[in-house]
Amino acid sequence: MENEPIISKNSKDIEENKLLAAIGYLGILCLIPLLAKKDSAFCQFHGKQGLVIFIVWIVLSFINILPFIGQIIWLLGSLVLAVLVVMGMIHALNGEEWEVPVLGQYAKQIKL
Repeated sequence: MENEPIISKNSKDIEENKLLAAIGYLGILCLIPLLAKKDSAFCQFHGKQGLVIFIVWIVLSFINILPFIGQIIWLLGSLVLAVLVVMGMIHALNGEEWEVPVLGQYAKQIKL
């Protein structure tokens, strides 16, 4: 099951929506592909992953309120999320179905 495609292989959908899918990883802009391209499996896939990353970033912001340890957690978590955002954007621009490690499973559960 691990090697099954996550979304359907519709090359026209992927080619037309690469940029919009990549924008989905930029914080609140994840709503653009989720709302503008409801018919695009590619945009929905990457937009949902971007939404999960954005939610985790918000949670990290609240953890940042804690003195010292919260700030360390926020810094390390933000670095990890920044790397995931860049990797997600690269994969989206390349037209690839890349599931974000750990967080990708939560994105699959989102029903819009």
